[in-house]
Amino acid sequence: MKFLIGIDLVKISRIERLIEKFPDRALQKFLNTNEIKLAKKASTAAGFWAAKEATAKALQTGIGKDCNFHDIEVYKLKSGAPALKLHSKLIKQFNITDTSLSITHDAGLAVAVVAIETSTTTNKVK
Repeated sequence: MKFLIGIDLVKISRIERLIEKFPDRALQKFLNTNEIKLAKKASTAAGFWAAKEATAKALQTGIGKDCNFHDIEVYKLKSGAPALKLHSKLIKQFNITDTSLSITHDAGLAVAVVAIETSTTTNKVK
């Protein structure tokens, strides 16, 4: 078992400006339909952005060809806590067995921390 950790921080005002400039297209660039329904405020959308960036950082791919915004979905548990749903290609490629997500907002910032558990048969630590 191996744990991958990622963190990201984004200014909520950055997402607000993006939404003001491109009202519908801005959210569609990084959120799916279900996420757009959940993201009623810019702070929530910023938290989702940070969660996706933190996930890509944990996987050591960054957002790009190997892992794009739409390969990662943020949803809410019944308790209201955020959780991750990953595209099957990511699960298979990285042998992902579990994920954890925490998002917080304060002082005009959104921060997300992601922990990903993977199954591995080799230990790279020497």
